[in-house]
Amino acid sequence: MPRPGTRRDLHPIPVTEAMMPRPPRPDDLARLRIPTEPRISPDGRLVAFTVKAVAPGHDGYRSAIWLADVDGTRPARQITLGTKQDAHPRFSPDGRTLAFLSDRRLTVEEEPALGSDPKEREDGTQVHLLPLDGGEARRLTDLPRGVDGFEWSPDGRRLAVATTSRGATREQDARLRGKAGKREPGSPPESDYRYTDRLGYLFNGVGFVNDRIAHLWLVDAQTGESRRLTGGPTAEEGVAWAPDGQRIAYATNRRRDHDLRFRSDVWVLDVDSGVETRVTGGEDPVFFAPAWLPDGRALAVLGGRLPENGYRSDIWIIAADGSDATPDGGENLSGRHDLMPGAAMNSDVTIGEGPRLLASEDGAWLTFIAPVDGSAELWRIGTRDGEPERLTRDRHFISSFDQAATPRGGSRLALVRSTPTDPPDVHVLDVAGRRGKGASGRPEPLTQLNAEVMGDLRLVEPIERRWTVDGREIQGWLVPAGAGRRPVVTEIHGGPHTLYGWSPFWEFQVLAGEGMSVFSANPRGSEGYGRDFNEANLRDWGPGPMRDVMAGIEALVADGLADPDRLGVTGGSYGGYLTTWIVAHDARFRAALTARSVSDMAMLFLTGDISGGDWAEQEFKTVPWKDPGYFREISPLTHAMNIRTPLLIQHSERDLRTTVGQAEALFTVLRSHKRPVRLMRVPDESHELTRSGTPFRRVENLVQVRDWFRHFLVDGKRGLPPLPKARAGK
Repeated sequence: MPRPGTRRDLHPIPVTEAMMPRPPRPDDLARLRIPTEPRISPDGRLVAFTVKAVAPGHDGYRSAIWLADVDGTRPARQITLGTKQDAHPRFSPDGRTLAFLSDRRLTVEEEPALGSDPKEREDGTQVHLLPLDGGEARRLTDLPRGVDGFEWSPDGRRLAVATTSRGATREQDARLRGKAGKREPGSPPESDYRYTDRLGYLFNGVGFVNDRIAHLWLVDAQTGESRRLTGGPTAEEGVAWAPDGQRIAYATNRRRDHDLRFRSDVWVLDVDSGVETRVTGGEDPVFFAPAWLPDGRALAVLGGRLPENGYRSDIWIIAADGSDATPDGGENLSGRHDLMPGAAMNSDVTIGEGPRLLASEDGAWLTFIAPVDGSAELWRIGTRDGEPERLTRDRHFISSFDQAATPRGGSRLALVRSTPTDPPDVHVLDVAGRRGKGASGRPEPLTQLNAEVMGDLRLVEPIERRWTVDGREIQGWLVPAGAGRRPVVTEIHGGPHTLYGWSPFWEFQVLAGEGMSVFSANPRGSEGYGRDFNEANLRDWGPGPMRDVMAGIEALVADGLADPDRLGVTGGSYGGYLTTWIVAHDARFRAALTARSVSDMAMLFLTGDISGGDWAEQEFKTVPWKDPGYFREISPLTHAMNIRTPLLIQHSERDLRTTVGQAEALFTVLRSHKRPVRLMRVPDESHELTRSGTPFRRVENLVQVRDWFRHFLVDGKRGLPPLPKARAGK
């Protein structure tokens, strides 16, 4: 007889439906933990990163700093409290201290007239220093408007800190958020009028920004003493210290009419003398993301000059002394290869950190992220010969990275990687210094942040699709709901100059789990396929991209993968524009959903945070006040009377990119013509609802998307569904 406790003594446990992996639900999105901002220690042994998670109550987020040993001797672990927002980890140059930003509440001593009392106060996020050999984090800065970002000087003695140098009062800020400030009984409220004499006074997700301009300060790493370095009407971005610790590079627009044309130069500031030197030039420059080469004599920057560079960002080498600040100065390293460093991959689970260049210790290489075949990959390019080398090769989305030097000119890379069926995790990859040796293998995971959640779920791997329209190959993906002909929801990305790819999309998985296959495509104008493809939709936001998308749908029908009688279409931002355009010109769809979209093209360039003629000139070679008839013709609103497809219009009320009036106008026209239409207004959210909106509203949005298409495509109903009731995201 077997001993108690041995395997033979265990009774078989029947596998029940509750134990089987299931398709994801909308509320599962709120269970995910998302890593961002990986930073590797100078010796390459540790990786610090931020982990963002949904706060209890689903009304906000919390973030904490985590630490992982590259050799795996200890599991990745949380090292800050994370009760509110801890983020932006940065190792000191000697690797002994980790600096980070936190908005944690601290008790500070104040000395009012009648005595000294401890008092709680919050001043936004401030820099904190955590000794890695043990001990508590201490607060370094006490800047009145908080800190937006910072970088260590090479000697570790100082930090360059970005902070809002002048701004609205706390009462004005509170009122903007709907929380009126306190005042004495009987006294009149503080004026809340806002004034501007320039464009660019709004920014989506922030609001009125004329009085919220971030500038650079120099902070002593021991005492916290600070002094201001920069000023003016425009902010500095992409701060990078020179190897000598005496100069700082950044991108900004110092031009007189900076609000009329989106341009940026790279400047170098001597931190002791305060002398600024412009190091890029040209009539219409767009240069950004500076990175110093190790000798301190040159910088690598992203960007180019309009119109010759168009929408493509190339990698340039620019002299640091200003000698290349001429109309044709600098060396374009990557232009002949038609790469697109920093292209924006779409995902509703994670987002990229932003364009970044990093130089190897010997200056021979520059590392960056660029898309190829729908995958966001790590690349490096030789600074001497301008030849690129691909370091990773997979179907994945690398959204951010950092690097440290290894022996013999190599590098160790820390990166955040995800796939359509794997939420993001932190990985590490060793890269040899010599050309052709490349990476040592596949990126190795350091974390499994969502293993428990993903163990409950069954996600579907997309199937790649390719077809040709007007001589161009188009790439797309099908997330199948099962074999054979299925209802299909077509998803169209925003931008228009972004891309879909091998990235996680919760909305796609939720719809597939409800029996609807999801089709996504990169029509002309998408990034990642070269400059010609990227610019193929200029003056053509509607007909050409529509042909690309419709040809992909027709191929699915022809291949027996889509039921032609159960088709839906949806998209957000530009994707919402194209969705509305499509259903105004094609009646084959049973249901459509247009989100945060554009219906009136003139109003797109006259309201919100992209108002003005600059972008209109780039996209359409004209502006609404010069050619109003043209902008009427390319507006979906003009053709809205042709829409017969049931249409759900979703828009956030605080969207300052495509303002809510776009939705109101479309709804008014359709309802006035008694078309099947519904308007869904989302309070207190911006253009970023699906990516970074309040968690419970992101979940509810997924519920509404799912239910709308399920009603028409799965249940086969014809009329509008009943008005939704409040629900818990199931």
